[in-house]
Amino acid sequence: MNLRVFPLLIILLVSFTVVGQKKDQFGQLSALEKNFKTYEKDTTATAIILNEKGENYFEIIRGRLLLVKKYHCKIKVLKREGLEEATVEIPYYNSQNRFEQVEEIEVVTHNNGIKTFLNKADIYTENLSERWNIKKFTLPNAQVGSILEYSYKIITPFVYNFNGWTFQSDIPKLYSEFNAKIPGNYIYNRSLVGSLKLHANEASTLDNCIYLRSVSKHMSCEVLKYAMKDIPAFKSEEEYMLAPSNYISRIEFELAELYHLDGSKDVFTRSWADVDKEFRTDPDIGRQLKKKSFYEKQDLSGLFEEEDDLTRAKNIYEFAQNHFRWNGEYGIYRDIDVKEAFETKTGNIGEINITLINLLQMGGLKTNLVLLSTRTNGLPKKTHPVISDFNYIIAKVEIDGRDYLLDASNKNLPFGILPFRCLNYDGRVMDFKSESYWYDIKAYSRNKRTSRIQIDLDPDTYSLFGTIEDINLGYEAVNKKGLIASNSEEDYIGLLEQQGSNELEISDYELSAGESNGKKITENYNFELGLDQQNSTLYIDPFIIKHFRNNPFKLESRNYPIDFGYNRNYVCYIKLLVPEGYTIKELPRARMVSLPGNSANLRFDCSADEGIINLYFNLSIKSPHYTADKYEAIKALFANVTEIQN
Repeated sequence: MNLRVFPLLIILLVSFTVVGQKKDQFGQLSALEKNFKTYEKDTTATAIILNEKGENYFEIIRGRLLLVKKYHCKIKVLKREGLEEATVEIPYYNSQNRFEQVEEIEVVTHNNGIKTFLNKADIYTENLSERWNIKKFTLPNAQVGSILEYSYKIITPFVYNFNGWTFQSDIPKLYSEFNAKIPGNYIYNRSLVGSLKLHANEASTLDNCIYLRSVSKHMSCEVLKYAMKDIPAFKSEEEYMLAPSNYISRIEFELAELYHLDGSKDVFTRSWADVDKEFRTDPDIGRQLKKKSFYEKQDLSGLFEEEDDLTRAKNIYEFAQNHFRWNGEYGIYRDIDVKEAFETKTGNIGEINITLINLLQMGGLKTNLVLLSTRTNGLPKKTHPVISDFNYIIAKVEIDGRDYLLDASNKNLPFGILPFRCLNYDGRVMDFKSESYWYDIKAYSRNKRTSRIQIDLDPDTYSLFGTIEDINLGYEAVNKKGLIASNSEEDYIGLLEQQGSNELEISDYELSAGESNGKKITENYNFELGLDQQNSTLYIDPFIIKHFRNNPFKLESRNYPIDFGYNRNYVCYIKLLVPEGYTIKELPRARMVSLPGNSANLRFDCSADEGIINLYFNLSIKSPHYTADKYEAIKALFANVTEIQN
């Protein structure tokens, strides 16, 4: 599992003894901060947070229990690009009759012992929307080498918005600390997300921390301290990853229970049994699955007559695909009306796939609704139900002991293949006849692209010409179908030419429909390509098709997993005919690279015999997911791939 969630150490002491920490004085720098010049652990860093502290606590202000959030940080500018950190925005929220306040903003720039303070008049307020505003300022006299220091306090009536602390950002940090005081009647679930470890994890009890005048009663608090050191920047510009929210190191708080002074309590963390019961009667999900009478009135003649279950399921799936146009919305918790969607032939994901589930069930097929979270939405928590973690609905149908996962929103998807956006580990099967359960979302496994290339050389024009047969299976075929469907033939051929060698020209393009199940596409075409000539030597790049022109992995290190979504295989057979009058001067060397456990490998062979050069290239990524400790090996593997193909 990619989502790293750890329970935190919580120690509740019967009696209270807390050693007060020395409060940081604003505007004062430590010896380390004054003398800090470079950060050897990340020489690419444009700026670094030297010290960052947050403090959240509850306080009675003007007779109301409010949440106070304090923030204080010091940033060293290392490069010119790091001057972006000198512009600070503090968002704050307001509703119709309640609002947050930003107070005690202090700002100073340190330059070799010289302090430049910000004029209060240079702090601006901007309106972002009906609910959101920002306080905005730019630190004065900021330059490379400056230390930028600022602090502020937010007072909020939205006491339920005690969310936690994010340790990791897009620049590295030497030290980040979060302190909190929580009234004893507020019970929170808390978890640490990400791969980084805590430097400090402390908890204790403080008696008499809040006095409730209305009932003449003191309330105890839980006192917390969490800290991290030497925090690397989170760099998410690379490919093959899930949502950054899965990996950015942070501590999350979620209100579980609230005990009121009258002895009653509110429970916010529910069990899956509670969720199942709620979903059965939910107007947007449960009730939409009970529209049999509506569909019986529609013209569905012949849809359920096929005796074979699998064939009947495929017919129903194809009907739903062709009947609807997806409007681009997910809409799984509101605005679901399967009747209107069916009549207008346009719907969101919820409407399309709930209709599919209804029709499959009418066809006598055991079908359940599955909740899942898309790749860009983040992984759902498995410790307890958080319904907002889910943003998508698919169907699971069981036929002859085998499960098929279906999404009818995409007309290019064959039966049994989910959209790439859905390949995100686990979904929750909502079995309303018994109880819901977790289900492993596995991608279709036969994903392969095989290219057969025959190359002739014209010594008079110094050009290559020949034929290509390109066979795509599984998700590779789905990707091709999507490109072909969204482009004219001329534009699509232009894309093929761009993906190949420079100055590639394609002609006589033909597309084969492939297998009847839509999981295969075959393309055939001719090509012509100019050559690089130096004196009597010709340099030939035989990779007319390039799977990877550049290495997608460029970071020095990566502390989050590599996620391809599905396993994949790229194979290329190339036959090059050597014309009369030419001899082979040099061939590329053979290579064989494998990851530990043979979880991925690369094989490249090149041989010559009687005027024919044969090349064989095979890149096999055998797993959809690789842990962060495999990054260097994956990066080296793809370095070999790009070197061979270029």
